[in-house]
Amino acid sequence: MEIDLIQTLSIAMLALAFGSLIKSKFEFFRRFFIPSPVIGGLVISILVFILKKFFNLDINFDLSLQDFFMNVFFTAIGLAASFKSLKRTGLLGLKLSLVIIVLLPLQNIIGVGLASIMGINPLHGIAMGSTSMTGGIGSAISFGKVMEDMGAANNTSIGIAAATFGLLVGSLVGGPVANRLIKKNKLTSKESISRLDLEEKSIHLDQKSLTGGVIIIALAALLGTLINKILSLSKLNFPYYVGLQFGGLILRNIYDLLNKDIGIDAIDTLGNISLNIFLSLALISLDLIAIASLALPMFIILISQAIFIAIYTTLVTYRFLGKDYDSAVMAAGHCGVGLGQTPNAMANMKAIIEENGPSDIAMFIFPIVLAISVNLANPIVISFFINILG
Repeated sequence: MEIDLIQTLSIAMLALAFGSLIKSKFEFFRRFFIPSPVIGGLVISILVFILKKFFNLDINFDLSLQDFFMNVFFTAIGLAASFKSLKRTGLLGLKLSLVIIVLLPLQNIIGVGLASIMGINPLHGIAMGSTSMTGGIGSAISFGKVMEDMGAANNTSIGIAAATFGLLVGSLVGGPVANRLIKKNKLTSKESISRLDLEEKSIHLDQKSLTGGVIIIALAALLGTLINKILSLSKLNFPYYVGLQFGGLILRNIYDLLNKDIGIDAIDTLGNISLNIFLSLALISLDLIAIASLALPMFIILISQAIFIAIYTTLVTYRFLGKDYDSAVMAAGHCGVGLGQTPNAMANMKAIIEENGPSDIAMFIFPIVLAISVNLANPIVISFFINILG
């Protein structure tokens, strides 16, 4: 059965709406920050699997819009990368950047090494390395397509499954790591009352601000297409979104130099909407058969990644950042993002703060450094490994 563009988009939107409904009803999905499009998309992909397996009905979606929304999302991510904000984090921010970036190749080495030992395509190891662990579902999908073109069949589905696993485990590892460090070293908060408002701020958006956001994203993407032309002159394979992300970064920092407001609230909103649509389109077409065929190797690699990051954040992140209460809180955050995504990291840190006392430094520095270091370094690291193994 061929599903055309409009029908595919409509099904993806229904999956998103259904996922939001399920998430609102069950605490489990909210606790582990499973995105609504992932929940609804998995339901659709399971139905598609049943139709194919038991009724011999193969459903083909038109995914032409998937790349478009992916590129809008990553352009918005680039526009959030402000070096002016990063400068405010000082030496501690630089140290945090280093420990985050150093983890990226190590995750790929673990993935590739174990994949080779178990006799599966080493590119699948990259999909279960920093691509999905630190990179998340969006990175797994975009780079998955590149690796599939290099012969790693079903790499995208494997990456999505790995990233979903990371979302669950990322919220389970961080708390125990930080609490062990705090109790063992008798760490205490330096602040009695937090000065930060940790609740989500209310954002006022209207037609004018959203239109301005669309224009900025379009200009950044246009600049990014020129960067892609330059990148294509090299012998390395980069996903198309990489140039767009760097286009967003350049435009954002030009605005910062000119002391002009780029309207980041509208850009973030548009980026988040694009991410949800992009994930919905990707998840409804998820190949569950391919995931099932590699279940055991995937389980071994992903459990190994979880154990490694617990060790890494204890021995490296905590020690390098100062061996104090703030560094223990950031170790919990690093566990969250090293396996899951930014919401996992922030939730891990908030949970530690609620139990043991505030850490304004961690809550201020971590999201700023994370937005820049991961989004700039990870595509380069992944591309390096892909081009060597490919």
